[in-house]
Amino acid sequence: MEKYKDLYKWMLIPMVIMQLGIFRDYWGDFSDNAWSVHIHYWTGTIWYLYLIIQPYYATHGKLEKHRTNGIIGMFLAGGVTITALSMMHRDIVTTQNAAQMPEIFGPFEPWFFFGVAAVEIPQITAFGFAVIKSILNRKKLEDHAWWLICSVFIIMMPALGRGVQNFYVGIHMDTWPDIDIMLPLYYAQFIIIGLLLLTAWKFKNLKHPGTYLAVGVNIYTCFLAPIGKSEAVQNFLESFIKG
Repeated sequence: MEKYKDLYKWMLIPMVIMQLGIFRDYWGDFSDNAWSVHIHYWTGTIWYLYLIIQPYYATHGKLEKHRTNGIIGMFLAGGVTITALSMMHRDIVTTQNAAQMPEIFGPFEPWFFFGVAAVEIPQITAFGFAVIKSILNRKKLEDHAWWLICSVFIIMMPALGRGVQNFYVGIHMDTWPDIDIMLPLYYAQFIIIGLLLLTAWKFKNLKHPGTYLAVGVNIYTCFLAPIGKSEAVQNFLESFIKG
């Protein structure tokens, strides 16, 4: 575990990026957000904090605190997963609103929100898988740590993607509604994959299965547009995700 001694400092980077990405989207309409949104935001934020303090405890002689916090952390991970799933019906409702009020949504057509729902399902599934793998490998400390680190990069897209997209749309408002809403998401995915690979290189885990999973999920997200425009996908999501 010696190579992870400074990991807690490194994990500050995705924490800050996530907060910067979600700041305006969450706090901008704080009082109007649904209860599940608040719970998801705070469980996700605390999860990121745990992935800063847990490596510190594990590598600085505080293993008892690490183990106790680890149990609480698994509870939080479940909260992140369940609340993310509970929010997915909002995507379907938003597709309906976008179809009924195109003058308000502009470039955000229904296919975009179908695509968001379609990429969130594998993201949530992969996040849960990474957390479970970390539990199964709890006695193999390096594997245990890396699976948890990968969970951060698996679920970074919604927060960072919204932040980059909001910024991009904001500086191109004079061309509304003729705005390429996918381009900023590609930028966000480039940042996430780049930061993931840089972290994996630094900690010598480029060939770890957790790294492959996180990269795969983020590459899949780049196909949000064709997936969201698929009529078969749209029909499946409308049948599968009920309010």
